[in-house]
Amino acid sequence: MSKHENGVPENHQPWPEFKLPELLSSDTLRDLHAAIESDWDLLRRSACQTAAGRALWRQVIRDPLAELFAGETYLKNIYEKIKKDKLNNAKEISGVILAVRTLWFDSKLEAALSSADGGGSQVVLLGAGMDARSYRLSCLKESSVFEVDFPEVLQAKATILEAAANSSEEHHHPIMTAKSLTRVAADLAEDDWLEKLQTSGFEPKKSTVWILEGILYYLSHAHAAEVLNIIAEKCNLTKTVLLADFMNKQATTLSSSTFRFYCDWPDQLLPSIGFADVALSQIGDPDAHFGLLQDPMNLFNKLRNLPRTVQIHPDDGTPCGRLYLLQASGSPNQTAS
Repeated sequence: MSKHENGVPENHQPWPEFKLPELLSSDTLRDLHAAIESDWDLLRRSACQTAAGRALWRQVIRDPLAELFAGETYLKNIYEKIKKDKLNNAKEISGVILAVRTLWFDSKLEAALSSADGGGSQVVLLGAGMDARSYRLSCLKESSVFEVDFPEVLQAKATILEAAANSSEEHHHPIMTAKSLTRVAADLAEDDWLEKLQTSGFEPKKSTVWILEGILYYLSHAHAAEVLNIIAEKCNLTKTVLLADFMNKQATTLSSSTFRFYCDWPDQLLPSIGFADVALSQIGDPDAHFGLLQDPMNLFNKLRNLPRTVQIHPDDGTPCGRLYLLQASGSPNQTAS
């Protein structure tokens, strides 16, 4: 992970003061975010919630567009939770799991693109939401990036970017760091998203990094399996890298009406569908803490010390909800083991 793109936290530093950007008070963005809050479902609104987390963890994630994508309501809600956690000396600060997840995906994407055979790879973000990697990661300078999401999400994103570009606040001006960016309006629960992706310029035989961040668990089991199988099939055509996060069953019970797909053993699932190399990390592992989870007694470190077969925590009787971070790859000259 490039140090100029994401920061390294220092222990006990005060939380950055929060101030709403003036641009959010403009008629265009105020009306847009009001419509998002009233008209969008939980899945679509999760894009703004993720952006708010990235904006408020700006001491480690440098994403000046995130606060515009988030909107006032989500920024204030998460900031109040952070203030309460800091006041109560909580072992986990609100949003830390999102910060770690973002940094993990950033670092793995950069590593995949800087590998000997990774330069110039296409990058596809499924369920891209309000992601701004094409504007903040220099490792994408040789990559064609494709963002796939619902048409209304992509349209809202375009409206916000246009407002940012025309703003007097220079630090909000979007400057693309990717070689190119193509937005593809599609629903992953429909059968035509891959066709729409290819019609938009995606090359099936060109090496590709697929990013599925915060999306799989919103899909049904059938749709999630179909998406994963489609990506796995690309291993027969070209070098294919998958970066994805999975919830276990216990994690989805925290909101059974929202989260649907789960997998307790994704490191076994992915080889079974065609990936040759698979690595699993949990929040707090050496490659998934970024100095943000120092307390050995925080929730994530306690979970890591329990066997993955344990479903109820022996200390407090709570479900052992886990978020797994998976990196998988395959190519025509590899065979899944």
